[in-house]
Parts: sequence; structure tokens; C-alpha cells
Amino acid sequence: MGPIAIFSGSAHRELAEEICAKLQVPLLPTQLKRFSNGCIEVQLQANCREQDVFLIQPLSAPVQDHLVELLLMLDAARGASASRVTAVMPHYAYARSDKKDAPRISIGGRLVADLLATAGANRVLTMTLHSPQVHGFFSIPVDHLHALGELSDYFRRYDLTNGVVVSPDLGNAKNAAAFARRLGLPVAAGAKQRLSDTEVTISMLIGDVRDRDVIVLDDEIVSGGSILELLRHLRDHNARSVRIACTHGVFASSAAERLAAEPDVLEIVTTNTVPIPAEKRLPKLTVLSIAPALAEAMRRINNGESVSALFN
Repeated sequence: MGPIAIFSGSAHRELAEEICAKLQVPLLPTQLKRFSNGCIEVQLQANCREQDVFLIQPLSAPVQDHLVELLLMLDAARGASASRVTAVMPHYAYARSDKKDAPRISIGGRLVADLLATAGANRVLTMTLHSPQVHGFFSIPVDHLHALGELSDYFRRYDLTNGVVVSPDLGNAKNAAAFARRLGLPVAAGAKQRLSDTEVTISMLIGDVRDRDVIVLDDEIVSGGSILELLRHLRDHNARSVRIACTHGVFASSAAERLAAEPDVLEIVTTNTVPIPAEKRLPKLTVLSIAPALAEAMRRINNGESVSALFN
């Protein structure tokens, strides 16, 4: 590898350490100060001059604190004469703000993309954006990974003879279809309408799930409302069993506990794009690591190799 410097914000240091272990490079120290007036200051405590700098920071809760921290890290790296600065954001939380669906609202996904570039990011590495158009919000190169490989490798351990992949909504149906092709399974989808941040309704289920072992695939689970509503329809259509898979297991409030309490849910599988605290690591919850994928993408970026080749 060429000259490289990897730093982590406070959002997910465990993931950063795992990535550095895969790359066999040190995770360099970062100092975060919080002043009495509420402002924060970030210092990168290692040389960045003419280095290929990677800053690892998912936008996990508290999102605003971690976003400002990342912006300050970007500014610090640029001011320290880094040759290139890549923001490694496994979870881009503002991707859900991707359209103007009500009067006089902001499109946060685009605004935050502009802020990252203004602060000093030359490149962004992220995973499973909420919708494809968010990629186009950025004025800098974006390497957009997905976790379908990790998830499909995991589910191949089961007997999938009678399986079916189900998307909670039509917007995620394309990803669900790609996941289903990897497993050689049919696909179904719910027709979902979002009423509020935590409330959704599914008017119908498109596809056959009767007496089948269902794998529900979603990009992100926050409140769990979509999945709980989908479970009601799966029961009405006599699905035999349900396993849930997602890339971003945010699990706000008691979402993980509510899903795990459903008797027909055998397992919930997610990745570690955001930190999952010990109290949410329930017996039904399995967490897969995306550190190898991110580490390989970072190695390829550093060496000037194709990142899209990872998907071939």
C-alpha cells in the first residue's frame, strides 16, 4: 500500500480497529475535546502531510454530534496537507432525506453531501444508501458498497428449498431481487405507504409466501414499524417461518426487542455498519462484520484499483 493514515471518530471505533487489523496498519490517535459552551474540537494526532487519509465515522446516534465531528476531522486533515481525504461512512443516515415530499422541507441528503465536500472530503466510501438517487447528491466520487454478499453467504447455511425473499416495500424490491438471485430464490414485496416516521401501512403483498420460509430483506431497520406491519401480512398469507435481514441495524428505542418478541421470527441478521450495544445483542440477533469489505475497498482506493470489481 502507498502512504496511508487511518483515523476514527468516536462513532464506531471498534469497526475502525477491525478494518485496520485487516489492512495491517495502525489506527492513528484522534483527540476530541468538548468545551463548556458545547462546542467540540478535533485533533488528528499523527502526521497527515502527503498521506492518503481515511476518516472512519458512520452517522450513528447521536447523528448530529457525529456529523459535526466528521466535518471537523475533514477540515483538520485538509489543513494538515493530506494528499487525499476519504470519508468512510458505512452508514449515511441522511440518505433517508432524499426527496421533497412535503412543502418547505429540506433535502438533508443533498445538503450533508455538500457539507462533506466543503469540509474537505475528496471521496466518500459508504454502504447501502437508502435510495439510488442519493449517490447523485455528491459532487465528489462515491464508492457505494452493499452487504448482499455477506448476507447471502450467511443464509446459505440454511435449507432454502422452500425459501422466498420478501421486501417490505417496492422501493427496495430491486435489492431484494438481487439478493434472491444470489440465493436462487423467488421474490415478493409489500406495497407500503409511510404515514409518519414510525407508522406505515402495507396495503397488499405481491408474490406467493404460503407455506414458505421467508427471508425479509430491508436496507435499514430503525423503529421496526415496517417489519411489524409486514409480519401481520405474512401471517395472513400463512408463511411458515420468518428470518429478517438488513444492512443497517439502527434499532432505535426497543425495536430489536419488539421484533425478537414475535414468535414466528426465528432470527434477525444485520451488519456492524453502526455500533450495536451489548443490551441489544439478543439471542435472536446475529451481527455480521463488513470490516473485510471496507478494508478491501480502502486498499483498492489507496492503490488506484477498481472498487466496482468487488461486485463481480
